[in-house]
Amino acid sequence: MSANTSRKNTDGFSAEERAAIKQRAAELREEANRGGRGKKAAAEELDVLSKIAEMEAADRAVAERIHAIVTTNAPELSPKLWYGQPAYARKGKVVCFFRSGQVDKERYSTFGFTTDANLDDDSGLWPTSYAVTALSAEAEKALTALVKKAVS
Repeated sequence: MSANTSRKNTDGFSAEERAAIKQRAAELREEANRGGRGKKAAAEELDVLSKIAEMEAADRAVAERIHAIVTTNAPELSPKLWYGQPAYARKGKVVCFFRSGQVDKERYSTFGFTTDANLDDDSGLWPTSYAVTALSAEAEKALTALVKKAVS
């Protein structure tokens, strides 16, 4: 266990993991209470933007840039919160997501993909998440290509 990882409780979850589970349950309750498809999508994007605005400056800068990259290059993905963090879904299923390192008490943030992303590689081995501390022009180009491939 790394020095930055919280100790697990006897039930197997750290305090951060339990908070994320509670957050996800609240998100699901909120989704159930919202009506109308267009209204729900707009509210979910506002939730994501609000979550990004709450982040520490370094994470906020990265999350804002990732949000722009995903929404520009994969407009078929809908922003939504997933375990309390920004995510992007197709037909309700999350395809990619951003995890704040500050919120998770880790030394870096993560941008990842779920099994609903089309990233399969003929080699039988491909990455599904990336550590992110900053986005250089080269990193933005690589992320853009990955997002486009994920929705192809």
